Amino acid sequence: MLRSANFLQTNPSLHRSPPFSAPGLKIKQASSFPFQLHWFSKSGDRLKCRMMSNAPRLQQETVIQMGALQDSETNSPSLRTLPGQHFPLGVSEVDNGINFAIFSQHATAVTLCLSLPQREAHGIEDGEMVELALDPHQNRTGDVWHICVKDLPKSNVHYGYRIDGPQDWHQGHRFDSSIVLVDPYAKLVDGRKYFGDVNEKFSKFLGTYDFDSSPFDWGDNYKFPDIPEKDLVVYEMNVRAFTADESSGLDPDIRGSYLGVIEKIPHLQELGVNAVELLPVFEFDELELQRRPNPRDHMINTWGYSTLNFFAPMSRYASSGGGPLKASQEFKQMVKALHDAGIEVILDVVYNHTNEADDANSYTTSFRGIDNKVYYMLDEKNNGQLLNFSGCGNTLNCNQPVVMELILDSLRHWVLEYHVDGFRFDLASVLCRGTDGTPLSAPPLIKAIAKDTVLSRCKIIAEPWDCGGLYLVGSFPNWDRWAEWNGKYRDDMRRFIKGDCGMKGSFATRVSGSADLYKVNKRKPYHSINFVIAHDGFTLYDLVSYNFKHNDANGEGGNDGSNDNLSWNCGYEGETDDNSIKALRSRQMKNFHLALIISLGTPMMLMGDEYAHTRYGNNNSYGHDAALNHFQWGLLEARRNNHFRFFKEVIRFRHTRRVFRRDTFFNKNDVTWHEDNWDNYESKFLAFTFHDSEGEDIYMAFNAHDYFIKVTIPPPPSNKRWFRVVDTNLESPDDFVMEGVPGIGSTYNVAPYSSILLEAK
Repeated sequence: MLRSANFLQTNPSLHRSPPFSAPGLKIKQASSFPFQLHWFSKSGDRLKCRMMSNAPRLQQETVIQMGALQDSETNSPSLRTLPGQHFPLGVSEVDNGINFAIFSQHATAVTLCLSLPQREAHGIEDGEMVELALDPHQNRTGDVWHICVKDLPKSNVHYGYRIDGPQDWHQGHRFDSSIVLVDPYAKLVDGRKYFGDVNEKFSKFLGTYDFDSSPFDWGDNYKFPDIPEKDLVVYEMNVRAFTADESSGLDPDIRGSYLGVIEKIPHLQELGVNAVELLPVFEFDELELQRRPNPRDHMINTWGYSTLNFFAPMSRYASSGGGPLKASQEFKQMVKALHDAGIEVILDVVYNHTNEADDANSYTTSFRGIDNKVYYMLDEKNNGQLLNFSGCGNTLNCNQPVVMELILDSLRHWVLEYHVDGFRFDLASVLCRGTDGTPLSAPPLIKAIAKDTVLSRCKIIAEPWDCGGLYLVGSFPNWDRWAEWNGKYRDDMRRFIKGDCGMKGSFATRVSGSADLYKVNKRKPYHSINFVIAHDGFTLYDLVSYNFKHNDANGEGGNDGSNDNLSWNCGYEGETDDNSIKALRSRQMKNFHLALIISLGTPMMLMGDEYAHTRYGNNNSYGHDAALNHFQWGLLEARRNNHFRFFKEVIRFRHTRRVFRRDTFFNKNDVTWHEDNWDNYESKFLAFTFHDSEGEDIYMAFNAHDYFIKVTIPPPPSNKRWFRVVDTNLESPDDFVMEGVPGIGSTYNVAPYSSILLEAK
């Protein structure tokens, strides 16, 4: 019987090698500094023990010769081992102990490093690590190195690996046996306790496990929300930034944590969103930018797009510095609470690169030191240099079979262990490249994700581009399953609403579901993830307040972030006291939100836009753990009865009107375009009516001109009248009236930079 740290796994080909008595460990002399213990297994009855300091860069070491201890010597401090088994990868509990297995094709030596919770019981002083060298003849099956350690505790053990191998840099190898590496399959990872604790910026990361705790209780009445994709309204958010600010009113111990999210679920329900898309929650090192002097060494990575491990939840999102096990438990509590509230959980996942950076400034924590040539794409024609399609110095070798299986195992783990509902894949075009970086028409990984049984209930969303120019919006390999962040929707909506010429036709195409991109095979309108704003780039407020980025606080002289934001400041750059400009900005934000929510497809909005959050023109704010990124709950309260009210009411209107939530594209009877001048390049006005098969007609008009347009209103359906639901030119509460305002005549004067919505009933 085998129980892994992930979930139960079986393998019909699993076999157990005959046990053998491993040498024990006995310290024969004291030392004045903390040691690590490294066993070198020999064929005779002798054992070399290397005792090394766990302190960084300490060069002292001692080699001691000692006799082998047999399993029977129970009165002597010792650890006993078996050869172990190659499956599953990672750590698993087996009948005879704790099994460790790690893949490395090119390694010549692998050493398991253990830090034990009760060191004295094993004759080990505090601060020491036991290091067990694996015998390539006894402890290797194929390319998997493995060992079973008896007598280990079932929890609170920290572990890693030292791995050595060829030093041929030009062949792509980056082995360095001085570094203790994190197991790629570690289900829990421990590092510093508190987020952003600069006193612990050089803390090491190690894997850990827990076989003592009872399974998480999801409850007898628990069920997945299982929201149809056509009904989703997605809210992109950052776990820490959502409640880290003092204005959240939460106890300091849970601010910025998974538990903090639970406390604010009522806000999400009031807003009306039914899916949260969480910025990365896999373990990452938020202080990676501070490990060496550089222009960004004042920054804290709050977005998390720098994955250290693909299985472990971010441990510093636990409450009270609780560590990895508490993070795992509280993550499940968060998912359960969101599900109980009818809200799905979609994870933003980063499989295109890791935290280990480039060769010039490498930060080796795992994959690079385990088998760089397997895990990363290399340019073998250029001395084994790392290829960089991610913009972050390295590119994960996603369609290499071992790496592909790692990614699939990771995804399944998050579905089975944590009950998440879907994934958004950062820079997903990287996942469409072969091992040499060449684009593939049918990428094995993309197909495997689409066809995987465990993942079959999940929403799968691609960010269909990468930093190597592989732009796949509308053409991402999809197997009729993959949805896409529709970057063309974002760009066309921004251009039209800010008043660019020649955009009327594109605007019509986008609000009607982007059939030019997605009406292929069995794809649906909801495969277009419609968005105007996302985490990277301007917030909605900044989109209407800044023509230029203002990124000086990032330390890169303004060279970071996009220069082309398709924004318009409404007449003044940044903050102003001019009431006319402020009113125009308010109208424009409402115009954008209305257009997003009424568009056919899946709408996604950014955390904070519901109260008009500003980053003061910073369009690349990943490194600021401060109010610049943190949700400002005080501003939400101040704007609850106007800006926020409009945003939530428009979302509620979508939920209650079938015409916006179609799962088929429009045909000629489903929409009427009140337009006979499509070729007029100067025209910035568009009116149209969406028709529902059950007689639900919605008339909308968008005016991006700087003057009033007197528009003729079409006759309503028989026995019905038009009611005004939205006019963004009006002040709250008249800008949105759910039941509608009667008395609409045959014409309507649509104000400059405004929009209206009429309902027939």
